[in-house]
Amino acid sequence: MMSPLVKIRSERDQMSAVERRIADFILENSHLLRDYSSQQLANALGISQSSVVKFTQKLGFKGYPDLKYSIGEAIARSGDEAGSTVEGSGRATIGNAAQLWQRKSEAEEATRLINPPDSVQSAARTIDKSGRNGRVFLIGLGEDDIYARGFAMRLSLLGILTVHNFDTARMTANASAAGSGDVLVVFSEHGNHPALTKIARYFRERRGLVISVTRHSANPLRAIADQALLVSAHDELAYVQPLLYQSALQHLLDRIFIALCEMNDQRQALLLANLERIQQMLEP
Repeated sequence: MMSPLVKIRSERDQMSAVERRIADFILENSHLLRDYSSQQLANALGISQSSVVKFTQKLGFKGYPDLKYSIGEAIARSGDEAGSTVEGSGRATIGNAAQLWQRKSEAEEATRLINPPDSVQSAARTIDKSGRNGRVFLIGLGEDDIYARGFAMRLSLLGILTVHNFDTARMTANASAAGSGDVLVVFSEHGNHPALTKIARYFRERRGLVISVTRHSANPLRAIADQALLVSAHDELAYVQPLLYQSALQHLLDRIFIALCEMNDQRQALLLANLERIQQMLEP
């Protein structure tokens, strides 16, 4: 059964502003929730009680007491009170490696839930087909390029012809040669970079397919993509949230890579041969 806290995290980006306030309060104060009635929670947030009730029902619970009981059970099972440590100053912190691992695990689980096996397999099939009949174009800007570059390398090891770029002008030029057998994988955390959206739209005009890799939010890039891979990772600590996003994204890409390996024995053999060849080249 899905943990209610994981469900809230995975759906957060799709929520309204009021719903996100409720979600954040619950995620940050889950160990205190047993002491709050729906009216007290509403008062703490300055919203109506009906907003709290609607929030719980939208998540699939009968009502607020049902949600509160479910969260209490989840905390008892995990032994993790609230998922955050509070120092004497009252400031939330990551106290040790186990707590960071716990938060990364929660982000990865939430990301896994919003990218079910069928979605991962579908993206892998699209890439596999393009690898046999065309090319896979990949682009990401800034930190997103780290994952675009790494994924391009892995695809190349499987014998898939990749065209990787981190320059929008050069990728626009490259996209002019795209056709119906090609796919463009666009990495953009927030999915709202105008140049990447224009490149994706142009790529589709060339009859290529577009796979977007963004946060689980409504964004222009996701809206025009043929397939969307989504990442859910949130934390109140500004220096922790990027770590959770990167960890969850890498886990998602690993799932696609494994799917590609397991759907084609020839690709596995080529992977091993390429790894051996590279190792021989690196040896003195």
